[in-house]
Amino acid sequence: RDEKNQSIIVSGESGAGKTVSAKYAMRFFATVGGSASETNIEAKVLASSPIMEAIGNAKTTRNDNSSRFGKYIQIGFDKRYHIIGANMRTYLLEKSRVVFQAEDERNYHIFYQLCASASLPEFKDLGLTCAEDFFYTSQGGDTSIDGVDDADDFEKTRHAFTLLGVKESHQTTIFRIIAAILHLGNLEIQAERDGDACSVSSEDEHLNNFCGLLGVEHSQMQHWLCHRKLVTTAETYVKNMSVQQVVNARTALAKHIYAQLFNWIVQHINKALHTTVKQHSFIGVLDIYGFETFEVNSFEQFCINYANEKLQQQFNSHVFKLEQEEYMKEGIPWTLIDFYDNQPCIDLIEAKLGILDLLDEECKVPKGTDQNWAQKLYDRHASSQHFQKPRMSNTSFIVLHFADKVEYQSEGFLEKNRDTVYEEQINILKASKYQMVADLFQDEKDAASATSMGKGTSKISVRSARPVIKAANKEHKKTVGHQFRNSLHLLMETLNATTPHYVRCIKPNDEKLPFKFDPKRAVQQLRACGVLETIRISAAGFPSRWSYHDFFNRYRVLMKKRDLSKNDKKQICQTLLEDLIKDPDKFQFGRTKIFFRAGQVAYLEKLRADKFRAATIMIQKTVRGWLQRVKYKRLRQAAVIIQRYTRGYLARRLAEHLRRTRAAIIFQKQYRMLRILRAFQRVRNATVTIQAFARGMFVRRIYHKV
Repeated sequence: RDEKNQSIIVSGESGAGKTVSAKYAMRFFATVGGSASETNIEAKVLASSPIMEAIGNAKTTRNDNSSRFGKYIQIGFDKRYHIIGANMRTYLLEKSRVVFQAEDERNYHIFYQLCASASLPEFKDLGLTCAEDFFYTSQGGDTSIDGVDDADDFEKTRHAFTLLGVKESHQTTIFRIIAAILHLGNLEIQAERDGDACSVSSEDEHLNNFCGLLGVEHSQMQHWLCHRKLVTTAETYVKNMSVQQVVNARTALAKHIYAQLFNWIVQHINKALHTTVKQHSFIGVLDIYGFETFEVNSFEQFCINYANEKLQQQFNSHVFKLEQEEYMKEGIPWTLIDFYDNQPCIDLIEAKLGILDLLDEECKVPKGTDQNWAQKLYDRHASSQHFQKPRMSNTSFIVLHFADKVEYQSEGFLEKNRDTVYEEQINILKASKYQMVADLFQDEKDAASATSMGKGTSKISVRSARPVIKAANKEHKKTVGHQFRNSLHLLMETLNATTPHYVRCIKPNDEKLPFKFDPKRAVQQLRACGVLETIRISAAGFPSRWSYHDFFNRYRVLMKKRDLSKNDKKQICQTLLEDLIKDPDKFQFGRTKIFFRAGQVAYLEKLRADKFRAATIMIQKTVRGWLQRVKYKRLRQAAVIIQRYTRGYLARRLAEHLRRTRAAIIFQKQYRMLRILRAFQRVRNATVTIQAFARGMFVRRIYHKV
């Protein structure tokens, strides 16, 4: 109605219901704004959900279907508000989950779905058994989720792939890659020379399956899993790797393969949802990981909570700062409401020499370690009110977030931020006999490129692992933290350019139980995300506002004709509102805008709709009357013409009848006359003859007598 792009920001803790809420919102838009053509684009938009949940959601201790990545879906509309396409951006997939799961957690759903369907004929050559048999799917213990049928969900995922136009051959390759990752995790690494060197047996069943499924050379992969190449200015060395280095390299490779596959699927979903029709406007739905804290919090939790800090800041900025500043600027009587400003916490993370800057700096140091980085944090930020050092640890640090304080273990931060993979292994995958597998590992520039949906949309920001840059390329590879910070800034720019709407999901309890409500936890979440202050500002404030020009244009139908003749629009608006809304507390006149309390714009919209309804009825009545009159005249004219032709026909028929009747009478008269004449002549002739004979007889008789 307002001709503006909109964003729906769904936020809350992990397990509060953000993904389901986002699905409901998308289902609503798909139902209300169904595509005008036969492209069935709204069904495709909805079909993206089961795919993204399968490859990007997993069971955690807080949530059985936790989103381990963030996504922002822009649904594009044409001028008639029909869906014409969509575009999805994803943020920071939690790749470490592919190779490690904490107690009572699972890997991504797609691994378990594929294992549950391994007995199907088309999957016989994948070499899969049950999920308990694979290291990458069994570390968390229980591989099933109560009330979830993985095999049934896999059928839904395959159906969604088909609906989005992913070819059967591509689907097969996707499942081959996922199965290959599981086999990679089961490789048996045999230590040699006291662990300084190691090897993988050429007879290893899982290595054979891995190479066969990905279509790569067996001997090459066997060699480069346990060796690495060192390039110097003079020559190139091939160096043995220790068992731990091989395990780390294997882990990095598995994460990289999965991240590239995730990237490929997102690009193909965007291709399926892409449109060539010009986009008039869009509604964005942001479903991003919620604030979370576990027993062990690492780099992923840090990035997730950093993203939530940014979203909370955007909410604060929109609801509190901008709101209250606007009241002051417009001269509206207002008492300032205090709210929690989390800008200092964000500065701690992303400002110059903040946590991320120091992390990137340590990554550039040749022998940088997690402990050195933690020490730099203590030295630099000890005085910050949002940073603390734990008493019992020299490798952990505490950040006081808006929702809660979280202790992060520094171990693994540098490795996850660098996100390096050995180039030799990537080159083997690039040489795969399967085109799709080779395409996954193309150059960084090609992998980063993606389709955008239309005018005004930005490129897909899929943040995933990249191959190590070759020695000749001197450009420094951007770290994961740097990429994530940039993608968050891009997201904030998009959100700030739209009209935001907020859905706050509140988690009723921490036990994942139905029908159990913990009031203290609910209040804690309401306080943390600023809902209580929002209620206060909404109750005391003026949530709706119109510039005088826009108000005049929208509600001029409610104005009297004599008022419209005046030139001062501000005065016209004031006169109208004083007539329509009797309570002067329900609105305020600012310098450039009119401010309304909650519900007043809806009341004005009702009056406007009633006015339009009355005008519509009048127009309908007049048009229907005119149409009936036109129809009557047409029928009357047709009736007159039919009558004229009928009367002419009847008159002609009567004249013909009269003419025939007269002719018949004349015929009858002449015939009767002739018949009578002939009869008369016959009688007369007979009489004359009789008379002649009689007279002759009498004369002869007299003659004889005489």
